[in-house]
Amino acid sequence: MNNLLVTGYRAHELNIFDDKHPGIRYIKKAIQSRLRPLLDEGLEWVLTPGQYGVDLWACEAALELKADYPHLKVSILSAYANPEEKWKEEKQEYYRNLTRRVDFYGLVSKQPYSGVWQLRARDELLLRKSEGALLVYDEEAAEGSPKYMKAAALKKQAEGDYRYIAITLEEIQSIADEEAMEAYE
Repeated sequence: MNNLLVTGYRAHELNIFDDKHPGIRYIKKAIQSRLRPLLDEGLEWVLTPGQYGVDLWACEAALELKADYPHLKVSILSAYANPEEKWKEEKQEYYRNLTRRVDFYGLVSKQPYSGVWQLRARDELLLRKSEGALLVYDEEAAEGSPKYMKAAALKKQAEGDYRYIAITLEEIQSIADEEAMEAYE
């Protein structure tokens, strides 16, 4: 697999409302633990839709892995122009800084948001450009926005050579518990 789509919950769907939330670190660790074996197998690109939440944390996680995997490239493909313009100032700066650090930043539509068609077009393009999808998604814990991407990825997997990988909230909690036990010992 050369290109992997990585996405999942938006920050608010996880009740994360600031960048200092401890859960972000565990989400990034879970993503990195799934990316490492794929990188060893030849993964070249991590593609994200760039929504505030798992998408951007996945970019950070992948950028951190570049120290050990310098061939890795990271991409944000936004559905429309200026997706961050209605966010709080600190989130806008975070987003803009991250878009400068990734290897590719692009827009499916150069217009500001004008309809759900832009989101659909972005998702279709990301699915077409990837050979697999890694989703931070746990339908038992909370349904949320990733359910649409999950359905599309599973459909593509059933049709042929596509790989669906899930990270559940239980896995993320396990990483947090393990780290707490190590700190306690």
